[in-house]
Amino acid sequence: MNAYHELARSYDRLTNDVDYAAVVDFYREILKKEGCRPRTAVDLACGTGSVSLLLAKAGLQVIGVDCSEEMLTVAQQKCADLEKMPLFTCQRLEKLRLPKAVDLAVCALDSLDYILDPADCAMALRRAYKYLNPGGCLIFDVNTPEKLRAMDGQVFLDEDDDVYCVWRGEFDEETNICSYGMDLFQRRGELWERSFEEHQEYAYSEATLRGFLKDAGFTRIEVFADRKLERPGPGEQRIYFKARKGTIR
Repeated sequence: MNAYHELARSYDRLTNDVDYAAVVDFYREILKKEGCRPRTAVDLACGTGSVSLLLAKAGLQVIGVDCSEEMLTVAQQKCADLEKMPLFTCQRLEKLRLPKAVDLAVCALDSLDYILDPADCAMALRRAYKYLNPGGCLIFDVNTPEKLRAMDGQVFLDEDDDVYCVWRGEFDEETNICSYGMDLFQRRGELWERSFEEHQEYAYSEATLRGFLKDAGFTRIEVFADRKLERPGPGEQRIYFKARKGTIR
């Protein structure tokens, strides 16, 4: 069973504290700094489409890509009333194929960390480069290794009236992977249905990701603190990357 198979229908309720508008606003800050005015975008690992929705509302033509059919079903429902509905497609990022190149590629909420094989991560960035127009911009964020290591042994709880989720983190220094098992209880009428999912994230260092970006052909690579146009400081839990493709128009 893939991650998000059971979680998909409750994902938005369990992440209602995530400020997607602030994430997209930070994209705008970066794009303004870069002098970019994209008209087309791909939302990589788009999940339930919250970022795709906001980009489409801002007037961009959007393609949303995710490897979970269950998450994409929610995304399509969420965006069904938009005048410019995103095109959603089920793909793995390391095998990305788009109908046409785009001006902007984004990947939000540490989704790149879910690629557990560094070779596949490097390939995913090469595929993103391939489908950017000249001068196009890639923006993504990751959890820092410090944050993922700190999750080892921690227990977390998320809940609302219809969903109860307990998850426990374990970090493996040999594999560099943080695993967290989720016990998920979802209300179905008068009954509660229990399911279990395991999610895993690879702890990519800044240096490793910079190397992948350079090898893919990206230039003007910068790393920012969490939604701040400044270098990450000690103990930063989330960092953002910005990179450009080729000629700047």
